[in-house]
Amino acid sequence: MQLATLDWIIILGFFVIFLLIGLKVSKKAGTSSKEFFLSGRNMPWWLLGISMVATTFSADTPNLVTDIVRQNGVAGNWVWWAFLVTGMLTVFVYAKLWRKSGVLTDLEFYETRYSGKEAAFLRGFRAIYLGVFFNVMIMASVSLAAIKIGEIMFGLEPWKTMLYASVITVAYSSMGGLRGVILTDFLQFLVAMVGSIAAAVYIINLPEVGGLTELLANPNVAPKLDLIPDFNNRELFITLLVMPLAVQWWSVWYPGAEPGGGGYIAQRMLSAKDEKNAVSATLLFNITHYALRPWPWILIALASLVVYPDLESIRSAFPNISEGKMGHDLGYSAMLLTLPKGLLGIVIASLIAAFMSTISTHLNWGSSYVAYDFYQRFVKPEASEKELVNIGRISTVVLMIFAALFALVLTSAYDAFQILLQVGAGTGAVFLFRWFWWRINAYSELTAMVVSFIMALLFFEKTGPEFMTSISPDYQLLLSVGVTTFAWVAATLLTKPTDYNKLAAFFNSVKPYGTGWNGFKKIAQKEGIHLEAKVGRFSVDLLAMFLGIIIVYSALFGVGMLLYGNISTAVILLSVTLVSVLLLLRTWKKLTF
Repeated sequence: MQLATLDWIIILGFFVIFLLIGLKVSKKAGTSSKEFFLSGRNMPWWLLGISMVATTFSADTPNLVTDIVRQNGVAGNWVWWAFLVTGMLTVFVYAKLWRKSGVLTDLEFYETRYSGKEAAFLRGFRAIYLGVFFNVMIMASVSLAAIKIGEIMFGLEPWKTMLYASVITVAYSSMGGLRGVILTDFLQFLVAMVGSIAAAVYIINLPEVGGLTELLANPNVAPKLDLIPDFNNRELFITLLVMPLAVQWWSVWYPGAEPGGGGYIAQRMLSAKDEKNAVSATLLFNITHYALRPWPWILIALASLVVYPDLESIRSAFPNISEGKMGHDLGYSAMLLTLPKGLLGIVIASLIAAFMSTISTHLNWGSSYVAYDFYQRFVKPEASEKELVNIGRISTVVLMIFAALFALVLTSAYDAFQILLQVGAGTGAVFLFRWFWWRINAYSELTAMVVSFIMALLFFEKTGPEFMTSISPDYQLLLSVGVTTFAWVAATLLTKPTDYNKLAAFFNSVKPYGTGWNGFKKIAQKEGIHLEAKVGRFSVDLLAMFLGIIIVYSALFGVGMLLYGNISTAVILLSVTLVSVLLLLRTWKKLTF
């Protein structure tokens, strides 16, 4: 594909702006590790919220949505829409707790909440497991999208795409730290939203698509429009809706939707000015992520079914695509080739921005684990601030190299998504309850992590019993959740609890509510250990959470009904959104910060 001069000016212009931002804040970012990894802990909610959204608006997300829609219809998106539940739980319950904990990284939590050598081991192990191995897998799946875009739109070999895409991202990430990442995220999000909306409008009005009405009536598209899976197809209904809403949202660790908050979401909350800014930031993120962004991607995915109804049609149109990279997720990139000059430049810039925002966040997040939770904690406790920043910068480069190499062997965005779900299956519950059940200890988390990984290995390597490997991936996920949850609960009850003084310090700083600490309160009273009495109001937080869920789902489906031309249902759903917003504003005044 040949880009016009205007397209190149737009694309190169954004590259220059991102580099200038990195250079502008590099001096301040290098003054301390807290500045480099947490931007001085004084960031406002709106910048943090947009940064979270920009990070989850990765280059592979439109590809993933396209893959889902082409194979399972619009209703197939419940595999990630269901994570809204844990997202809103993070907003109104866990955001405050994270900010109160005072930790610099979410892994420091382990030695704040747990005691003994097992807590130190857990922190160090997860610093490498999450910060390096798991993080590399996530970045590789994002990089896979960049590779496919590069192949279809520019005819680039995979290694060239990774080289070009990585250099500038690594440059401003290593120079500007989290502050540079957050500031560039803001611009990247604006570009990405403008690009995706403009592309959707243009593509659905292509002559071969025929406009929105013709698109929705097309025989390849009409069966894919349901927002709820068909009740009559029991298997599909269970796997696409029941499993995600009943099990997946609370049981699976997935980046950006971790039960109880974690990863780069926790990093953003920890860098907020205060608890109120942390809550507001995560609320803005969840509303924007689930209610604002999906429909442009969905419309382009549906349009791709008109132009490229099956894989063979994509293969015929792009014969030079390597067989290992062929998949339904290519439908998104293929449709972008129809865009005119100028708009094409903006859309390509938006995809580059989406890639860079996600990768830069994961680089900064992963390097914080390496610098704080591994190097300073276990290698050189007396490391200076400048040394920690340098370790973070070196880690940024190394992580990107590993991610690029791994991306070259991946084939499908959806397959990568399923791998991440399976590896984290069953660990989510322990992340939720560790704040509210005093009995959970470091062995609980170690057991959950090891058992879930072993289960994933048995399924993917097909080395387990036949009854395990022969069932569908969705039921494999359910089995993993059941086995892992049973294992970590058993480990909790069979091992000694965390040191009482450590538990008391944690309780007094975080002030968790609920009955899960009643057993420890009795012990503390008997042992003469002082515990703070003031806690939050769980009923108010829970009400706010449910109102937030209603706001997002009613807005998401209200917009969908509007696009489908079902005006009466759209009005009802959007009215529910408005009423819920008003109720949430009243409830907000009762929240404790």
